[in-house]
Amino acid sequence: MTTEFVKIDYNKDMESQLTGAAEIIRRGGLVAFPTETVYGLGANALDPDDAARIYLAKGRPSDNPLIIHISKPEEAEKYCFVNDIYSKIASAFMPGPITVIMKKKDIIPSKVTGGLDTVAVRCPSDPVARKLIELSAVPIAAPSANTSGKPSPTCAEHVREDLEGKIDLIIDGGSCQIGLESTIVKVSDGKVSLLRPGGITVEMLEKVVGEVNVDRAVRERLPENVRPEAPGMKYRHYAPEAKVFLIVDDGTPGFIGRAAEYINSRIAEDPRTGALCCSEICEKLKGKYIKDLGPKTDKTEHAKHLFAYLREFDDTDVSVIYAVTEDESGIGLAVRNRMLKASGYNIIEI
Repeated sequence: MTTEFVKIDYNKDMESQLTGAAEIIRRGGLVAFPTETVYGLGANALDPDDAARIYLAKGRPSDNPLIIHISKPEEAEKYCFVNDIYSKIASAFMPGPITVIMKKKDIIPSKVTGGLDTVAVRCPSDPVARKLIELSAVPIAAPSANTSGKPSPTCAEHVREDLEGKIDLIIDGGSCQIGLESTIVKVSDGKVSLLRPGGITVEMLEKVVGEVNVDRAVRERLPENVRPEAPGMKYRHYAPEAKVFLIVDDGTPGFIGRAAEYINSRIAEDPRTGALCCSEICEKLKGKYIKDLGPKTDKTEHAKHLFAYLREFDDTDVSVIYAVTEDESGIGLAVRNRMLKASGYNIIEI
């Protein structure tokens, strides 16, 4: 298959640039497109065969559900049984980086939902994504546009590396604003559970809907016999080729110095050792493969760079990577969640 490319010119009419992409979606093809979170790999969410093509192109396990993307929050009523909590979340955060899981209607094939009777619904804020959905005139099922298990793509070049020759079209809309996938919540029996943290934080949600239960899968490995309720809950994700070990900031005095000392000792043993951490630790390191996520207090910056830096390690001969994660406040929970999965839950206590 030959993959076409379209580079968006934001100074020109969006509709004329996306008409061809929308036609590909309608005829059953696969289109990678930008969102404010990461790039998505889209197909018609109403056709089970189209959904199957997504799984095949990514090498994605068939029980890992997809998210359907809509152009307006109110369109959710066509595809699932909405409720008052959804209305509150939609009013506060949509369009935006949040996905809500609710009971699906029969119009959504079970192939899209991994066999579940629920469906994950999201209305992205990215103008390219929303215009593409609008022109396609169908909801678009779209996981991240990468080979399953690899770091999610935050620019079109990442998509090209993984999927060129496997999909019909890649839309280049520039770099993604947030850099981590959307927050996913499940609404059931009047309660809200966080299944995947993202740009809409627990603190933000609780101001709108009250108490939010954080699912154990956010911090722990999901058992093999448990079916995932949302993307990213069960399988190894976001992993570069080199093995990743995670060092968690315990908040005690002197942690930065201890972390730097530990990583430097590993670098001394093997110069191919890489590090992924905040600026305050990076400035104390002596290695060749150091990725600076930004100041310790700027976790939004950490989120924006995380996946791109994990991918950059694959272009080096790095043998092992030591990543340091900060506290869980705000988007810090999402950063830690992604680092846990990238490391395969290999945590080092120092």
